Amino acid sequence: MGSSDPGIKAASPVSPVLQADFFPAEPLGKPLGKDDMDVVAAEKKKQMVAEQVMIDHLSRAVISDPEQNLTSEKPEISHILPDSKLAPIRFRKRTLHETKIRTQSTLTENILSHKVQFDGRIISRNGRDACRELVGFFFTHDQSLTIYEYRQFGKNRTNVLPFIQKNIYCHQRGRRKGKQYRLADLYVGANLTFLSSDHPRLPESVKENTVLTLRITNVDWRALDSLKTDSEEHDDVTSEEANDRKILKAIQDLLKEQLRRRGVRILTGLGKHLQQLDKEGNGLLDKADFKQALKLFRLEVSENDFESFWLILNSSGNGRADYGEFKRAIIGEMNEYRKSFVRKAFMKLDFNKTGSVSIIDIRKCYCAKMHPRVISGHSTEEEIKSSFLETLKDACSKSDEVSYGEFEDYYEGLSIGIVDDEDFVNVLCTPWGI
Repeated sequence: MGSSDPGIKAASPVSPVLQADFFPAEPLGKPLGKDDMDVVAAEKKKQMVAEQVMIDHLSRAVISDPEQNLTSEKPEISHILPDSKLAPIRFRKRTLHETKIRTQSTLTENILSHKVQFDGRIISRNGRDACRELVGFFFTHDQSLTIYEYRQFGKNRTNVLPFIQKNIYCHQRGRRKGKQYRLADLYVGANLTFLSSDHPRLPESVKENTVLTLRITNVDWRALDSLKTDSEEHDDVTSEEANDRKILKAIQDLLKEQLRRRGVRILTGLGKHLQQLDKEGNGLLDKADFKQALKLFRLEVSENDFESFWLILNSSGNGRADYGEFKRAIIGEMNEYRKSFVRKAFMKLDFNKTGSVSIIDIRKCYCAKMHPRVISGHSTEEEIKSSFLETLKDACSKSDEVSYGEFEDYYEGLSIGIVDDEDFVNVLCTPWGI
């Protein structure tokens, strides 16, 4: 039966079943979008790692405490060797019933709950290492920290294992070398450095470098703020550190202005050139190599600025520096928000987790349908795709594959010319479908 009002259409009859399914009495909220699902997955991952950390340290803290090996003196049996096979069982060293339920250094859930959780990544041109998912924890009760690696195999299988064992650590590089890590060292963009030799269980590719550098990509700010004391409210930046930052920022601003219109080709070309100069394959180059590279790519830095820059970069005084650190220090790098999407795109392409992607796979996955020039009709999808692949291949040391470092260099150059973070993320995510 139609409505008496001609402006209102008659509603179609709806069965009670369909009405219950599609028109619930109480609002259920909109379905989770892709971004929402990513957030839920990230929170689930963090919770899983946190639970594993608690299990690991609560379950073995007491049983493995060195205090368990301390035996009380028993003068009446001092002539019997504790380890002697002739001694009665009750006189031998530590048996199960002699194990203490609690030791003086026993960790409790309450003690371990006073912690700050943070995400991190390895600074490396090795794709497998750069894309490892790391989650760290800083414990305030003893100023120690530990880092775990989260691994996912397929859709349902996951694994959480210690990457850096719980201990008290110190800076291994820079002005703070030798100083113990504390809460003030935890912020997005901060580097944590460790001696690879102190961690024999690290992957072989990581141990190739004397110092392992981890970049903090995210921090639990609520926990951090609640645990900071009044004396730790502000980072005690020394005058030397402040001066170093001032020098680096001035040089970076100067070079970024020179790179604004040619960032992609210069950065990809510079990365390839420095890699070719590294004949030993250890990532280290001399001062003269860096000066020559800047001149070759017409990046103008005054002699005084370069000398000041070199004093900061070559803090160890050995006359050599890692060329990746050189690029990050003299040109700067995109922020961690942008970098997270670069890693996400590469991880989607590198589904076998080999650290490199074939040009064939990149061609298959790259979609230029939504490129502005394609939408406007000035270029075809194939033209845009071919242009992208040509630029990328020029940066590669191998003609048939792209490494993570080369992929990152491309987007570092692209990032220089894009001011807004969301604009950059849109440019990156659209062709890769992420």
